Amino acid sequence: MNILILQGSPNQNGSTAILSHAFADGAREAGHSIHIVDVAHANIHPCTGCVACGYEGPCVQKDGMETLRAQILDADMLVFATPLYYYGMTAQLKAVIDRFCAFNSSLHAKHLATALLAVAWNSSDWTFDALDAHYKTLVRYCGFQDKGEILGYGCGTPSMTKRSLYVTQAYQFGKNVR
Repeated sequence: MNILILQGSPNQNGSTAILSHAFADGAREAGHSIHIVDVAHANIHPCTGCVACGYEGPCVQKDGMETLRAQILDADMLVFATPLYYYGMTAQLKAVIDRFCAFNSSLHAKHLATALLAVAWNSSDWTFDALDAHYKTLVRYCGFQDKGEILGYGCGTPSMTKRSLYVTQAYQFGKNVR
């Protein structure tokens, strides 16, 4: 399986990267092809809502999304990886998802497998409710096949994350994804 991880954390060596790499290690061990894209530092502009794309492109903006679009449409699975910023994904990852508008029909036709990897400082039981609802709505709307989530409660720093059970869970998730 060709798996594309869209890593949306501005902190390149933070808790999100730790879970992404654990998932990737497990998936590689299982024989999958893995590519991690640092969307937080990519040259991707927000959607302007102009709809010049007609929902199937090309987008009028000429930025890194053209390359990322090809990678997404070549993938069998997308993994959305994000820290929790005010109870949602990062703006950088959301900007990428908003740009799905320009290849909406192609995305729907693919029925991609997807997963969510997220980390948060907070460990309250409601911490991920809004992000989880957003992810599940995206999955439903796009006709994706949800393969699961790793929600890292209490992972506010890399050292907290490394000591947590979520690193092993992410590795096992990657290793067992089908």
